[in-house]
Amino acid sequence: MASKHTGKLTKKDIRMVGVRSIWNQSAMNYQRMQADGWTLAILPALKKIYGDDKKGLSNAIKGNLQFMNTNNYAAPLLMGLELSLEENGEDRETIDGLRVALFGPLAGIGDAITWFTILPIVAGITASFAKQGSILGPLLFFIVYLLLFLARIPIAQLGYSAGSKAVSQIRKDSAIVSHAASVLGCTVIGGLIATYVQITVKSKIAVTSTTTISIQKQFFNNIFPNILPLGYTFLLYYLVKKKNVSPVMLIIITFVLAIICSWLGIL
Repeated sequence: MASKHTGKLTKKDIRMVGVRSIWNQSAMNYQRMQADGWTLAILPALKKIYGDDKKGLSNAIKGNLQFMNTNNYAAPLLMGLELSLEENGEDRETIDGLRVALFGPLAGIGDAITWFTILPIVAGITASFAKQGSILGPLLFFIVYLLLFLARIPIAQLGYSAGSKAVSQIRKDSAIVSHAASVLGCTVIGGLIATYVQITVKSKIAVTSTTTISIQKQFFNNIFPNILPLGYTFLLYYLVKKKNVSPVMLIIITFVLAIICSWLGIL
């Protein structure tokens, strides 16, 4: 369990978390995606929770600086949930596991509701007003966009309240919750490999003068789809964990290999 916490979050603190969630994408990068902005958004709340417990605060910051990528409008829900667990002294492993396990599903739900439903529909309706020269077009769209931003505040409060109510059950079944969160988190990260890492072999093998076989479509895709992205991901993981290669260096190497292989017509 975590050290005794000196801070108690108030409704104002949670409201500010909702407002500060706008910084979630303020420092996007290839290594950790939204992690820096995510940590910046909840940092004041973490400082209040841990008070003089510098070690606890350091561990919390390190945990939150791991890979994060979710929908901006759904992010306050997960922020509130995590802060309620931080405040109640849950195990670091449980907190980090739940965050990793939930950011992917929340991203899908948030994207479906905001980017694929609300905003496109509103944009279509208001664009018709604007096309006719009515000021209602841009005005209504701005109001809806503003309401979506303000919705971050009650969403953060909802996450905090849900986490507070679930603390006793999480603590009771901490081992089960931690294991389940770890399994789901690994599943989410595994799914992200196929989404974010894409390697396609363009080379073909000539069988006859008129017939060729595509290495990618007729070999890799039939035997093990996405085996190249998976293999390359594990190679990078090996270099980071076993050889202590800098992630920045791996990004540079990936860029160079992509340019060279594309130029040669291999990938």
